[in-house]
Amino acid sequence: MRTALDFSPLYRSTVGFDRLFDLFDQTARLEQAPGWPPYNVEKVGGDQYHITMAVAGFSPDEIEITQKESVLLVAGNKHPEQENGQFLHRGIATRAFKQSFSLAAYVKVREAKLENGLLTIDLVREVPEEMKPRRIEIAAGSGPKTIAHDEAA
Repeated sequence: MRTALDFSPLYRSTVGFDRLFDLFDQTARLEQAPGWPPYNVEKVGGDQYHITMAVAGFSPDEIEITQKESVLLVAGNKHPEQENGQFLHRGIATRAFKQSFSLAAYVKVREAKLENGLLTIDLVREVPEEMKPRRIEIAAGSGPKTIAHDEAA
């Protein structure tokens, strides 16, 4: 079991990193609690990611996916079922869940699909053209200055 880290010495010598330290604290607290439903987070390309959640027994209308700024929230609520018999064993979980993911800047959901009990959420990081690194060329003398986008970055 991990112990909480004390970031207070870093607050004295850094500016603007409060959100990063809060994320570390939040992650440490979440790792102590068991997560349900189980999920995978996979990087499939330079700027593409997949989140796969095992949500057997849930239908698409019982799952809600919401992105607000840099937080992705996945929540599931089962509709009440009419029980026609008495269960001797109930191993398929039908409890409600909420799972949140902190997203980096410019990451957004491209697609979500539910197939064979697995919810797959495709994410992509799309940096706006004006935020991409660009190379500034320096003109000699009084010639015009040109700005070219650096495609390698």
